Amino acid sequence: MSRRHTDVAVLEAARECVATVGVRRTTVADVARRAGASRMTVYRMFPDARTLWSTLLTREFAEVIRQAEAEAAHLSTARERLVETTAGVVTRVAADPVVRRVLELDPDLLVPYIVERLGQSQRIAMVEFRRMLAEGQADGSIRQIDDNVGSYCLQLVVGSFVLAARVTEQEASAQAVLAELRRLLDAYLAPAARAA
Repeated sequence: MSRRHTDVAVLEAARECVATVGVRRTTVADVARRAGASRMTVYRMFPDARTLWSTLLTREFAEVIRQAEAEAAHLSTARERLVETTAGVVTRVAADPVVRRVLELDPDLLVPYIVERLGQSQRIAMVEFRRMLAEGQADGSIRQIDDNVGSYCLQLVVGSFVLAARVTEQEASAQAVLAELRRLLDAYLAPAARAA
């Protein structure tokens, strides 16, 4: 299949464009040109620019989760895996060139996902958190907690660490802050007997 006919190629072209100049300075024509496709081909795959950007960010986030989970898979309890996966996601998302460019140039695009509604990436995070919470409750490493409430609270915490990544780099040691995030999550998730 040629490069111009795959949505993966279009998303990769969009990634390169956004990582270079941000969302607002990237047009569908820029993406099409970089993908070696026509604008109409891009619009057939993604009905509008908003869908293209949303799909791109969701793809980036899903890949970051996959990588972080793979690195934490060897840990013995679900709580350890959740804590390390979360720390890995925060580290990777904060360093991701697309996310960094959006935070640098177009941070206002993220405001609706903080004050108005959840975005697709937040919903993906909540699904993953619900799964890991259930695994931790099954192996006894995570206290009993409503999966919906717990997953929502966890994505709120993680989102704040990601959104503050650039400020953290100026104000504190990123590694020290990440260590505190691990402690915060571990204490929040630990069964009552262990938390005492």
